[in-house]
Amino acid sequence: MKRSKAEAVIEAVLFTMGESVEINRLADVIEEDVETTKEILEGMSKRYAKEGRGIILTQFDNAVQLCTKPDMYEYLIKIAKVPRKMTLTDTILETLSIIAYKQPVTRIEVERVRGVSCDHAINKLLEYDLIMELGRLDAPGRPLLFGTTEQFLRCFGVKSLEELPSLNPVQMEEFKQQAEAEVQLQLEV
Repeated sequence: MKRSKAEAVIEAVLFTMGESVEINRLADVIEEDVETTKEILEGMSKRYAKEGRGIILTQFDNAVQLCTKPDMYEYLIKIAKVPRKMTLTDTILETLSIIAYKQPVTRIEVERVRGVSCDHAINKLLEYDLIMELGRLDAPGRPLLFGTTEQFLRCFGVKSLEELPSLNPVQMEEFKQQAEAEVQLQLEV
């Protein structure tokens, strides 16, 4: 398949899907190997940037998605409904951080780290599509396992979990002490 035709096919697939598509699936569609497909995607991405187009290719782990450039948002809201805004409280952010760094993780494990119930925070994170159920732990009661979603990567501007900043042990100890202090305050009330 000619390169221009391969690009057109990839663009059509990504536009139609409206979500990320694994690079190996795109390679199958255009009948190329994964490395060649990655080169084609890189060329498309550079051309979109060079031409000042309103779209970009965003890569997540081993998948790619056709997205609107962030600086086009102000124009989109003039025609589209304003999206519902996520409210990420400290509690929700702490819960999300624990899930992001310890995934796959159960609700009980998250609560053990935080020291308080996380039902509301986990439900909000599921509603916002920042976390998802990954299955069940092979243990008594078969508790649900949670992990982050592609939407999480998108919202926080990272392509993979490896790009998350590393936590140093001093910070972890401070977080633990803050959680314990929070529990003490709730017990005193």
